[in-house]
Amino acid sequence: MVYKSLLLLGRQPALGRAELESLLGAKHLERIGDQAMAADVLPEGIDFDRLGGSLRLAEVIAVVSTIQWPEIMRALAGQLSTLLNTMPPDGKIKLGLSCVGLPTNVRQLFRSGLDLKKQCKQLGHSIRLVPNTELALSTAQVLHNQLTGDLGIELLLVRNGATTIVTRTTAVQNITAYARRDQGRPKRDARVGMLPPKLAQIIVNLAAGTTLPNTDYTVLDPFCGTGVVLQEALLMGYNTYGTDLELRMIDFTTANLEWLRTQYPNLPGHAALSTGDATDFQWQERAVSAVASETYLGRPLSAWPKPETLRDIMGTCNLIIEKFLRNLGSQIAPGTRLCLALPAWRSPQGRIHRLQLLDRLTDLGYNRISFEHVREDDLVYFRPDQLVARQLLVITRN
Repeated sequence: MVYKSLLLLGRQPALGRAELESLLGAKHLERIGDQAMAADVLPEGIDFDRLGGSLRLAEVIAVVSTIQWPEIMRALAGQLSTLLNTMPPDGKIKLGLSCVGLPTNVRQLFRSGLDLKKQCKQLGHSIRLVPNTELALSTAQVLHNQLTGDLGIELLLVRNGATTIVTRTTAVQNITAYARRDQGRPKRDARVGMLPPKLAQIIVNLAAGTTLPNTDYTVLDPFCGTGVVLQEALLMGYNTYGTDLELRMIDFTTANLEWLRTQYPNLPGHAALSTGDATDFQWQERAVSAVASETYLGRPLSAWPKPETLRDIMGTCNLIIEKFLRNLGSQIAPGTRLCLALPAWRSPQGRIHRLQLLDRLTDLGYNRISFEHVREDDLVYFRPDQLVARQLLVITRN
């Protein structure tokens, strides 16, 4: 495969790999170590703003057949001259260096940056070097120093076996926008899980796959809570349909989506909302094209429960979600794709306890989707201190 783009993945890279495979297709991707994916698609062909599982998008400049730092720097010096020819003639250039997986250290990286800065000056360019405290600059540093702007260059070097992929960063996650969509919404409720917008994006992308927004396409969230999944689906351009057992949650979602439209006045897409129990509700407002949802996660836990307590919690979750799947299956067309965030319990020893219904999906009328670049059981989202994790289940109605 000819590498054209490279994406650095987030804290749980399996989720990012599955998301990219859902959107771009497995044949257009290649795994690069644990933290990156290469694509044969140019950066402008990737809608980076909708990706929740990728931290950086970069254009591939060259592949160097070495991981030895002096040889990499010699190749980089030649590539920098070419890049400078594309920069505006006036203004101070900001240069940053980041590397992943290569045998170097921050001090050597800084010295190399100074050498490149000297080269730029010799070519007639004024330049400021962004200092590293770690081998890879943080997202905040890239944003603050405008390294993806007209006068910015971040050279991102990523090891791939015995070779080095040389790239130039074109986009990074907009952490300010994520924080605003998460913390700026008028209605939030810690009882319903506080789904992060990044994870909601991944869920929607795994459900919608390669389908582009259109007037006939509607994403259903049957456990909509405060509306985070609906919010992210609307921002992608899809119509949405949300239901929840509690009227209070529908009121919260209504307020949050109204707020969203004040932040994005030209937001396309239609949003329908209803109060209803997902285990017996009839979704008649709009035809359902895909289902993206965080389901019932069970009661919150502050400490690891006794075995009998865990069995009770898991049994209740299993019953509710199984009844929901049976009810939904009678109302959606064969081939309809779903991504559900199911509860999974992570013990202090790191063992994952999963719902029993995962072993009976065929009996329930669904087929699990397989991925080439990630194992299905690795699609688990958790923070280090969390006991209740989220297992992402990607299935189709058979």
